Amino acid sequence: MNEEPAQDTTQNAAQGTERGTGHDEPHRNGLGARLNWLRAAVLGANDGIVSTAGLVVGVAGATDSRSALLTAGLAGLLAGSMSMAAGEYVSVSTQRDSQKAALATEKRELRDEPQAELEELAGLLEEKGLRPDLAREAAEQLTERDALRAHAEVELGIDPDDLTDPWHAAGASFLAFTVGALLPLLAIVLPPAPARLHVTVLSVLVALAMTGWGSARLGAAPVAVAVWRNMAGGALAMAVTYAAGALLGAAGA
Repeated sequence: MNEEPAQDTTQNAAQGTERGTGHDEPHRNGLGARLNWLRAAVLGANDGIVSTAGLVVGVAGATDSRSALLTAGLAGLLAGSMSMAAGEYVSVSTQRDSQKAALATEKRELRDEPQAELEELAGLLEEKGLRPDLAREAAEQLTERDALRAHAEVELGIDPDDLTDPWHAAGASFLAFTVGALLPLLAIVLPPAPARLHVTVLSVLVALAMTGWGSARLGAAPVAVAVWRNMAGGALAMAVTYAAGALLGAAGA
């Protein structure tokens, strides 16, 4: 008497597996990619804030010259943003090359050994919790629909239509770092000389609290811990660079 509901359940599972590979349904991998991009943007802005704040506060410890602070801040902003963009481009290009190579290998295996690949796909689906008979049926349906996509998503964790773009990654990193770096740069050069340091430190700590909150929410981590850890790291960076700048300034360097 209990066989029919079990059959209905497994049939629904097979249909859900097939729908998960369709073009019209949202992909979990796509959502994860979007969250990773957003997290990278938050972390890039955080790097821009901390590195530029440490630089300009360190210079402020040695001199109160607005032109010196502006020059140092701009140099740090451009060097940091270009470095971030170049590093992200190289990293994502390598990742994209690896993804394309894996897809090419999978395509060749599907052409040369289709039966072995079908068995492999059925085994992978069985490992995900499907019954052997249902895993076999689902593998056959997915292979008939789009074999390469099925293996790419189930076996490799790759969406063939959504490979990482190194230019987008480089541009996003450049923009995120620049936006973050502008805050301490403007905070150190715009206020009157007596208030520069205080305004900069306060602005940076508030900004770091915001990026800490954002990174915690994206990562589903405790917010308070992330915020205070972020602020403490930024405060330590500014304290160290200010002390170094003050020592150099006192030494007449």
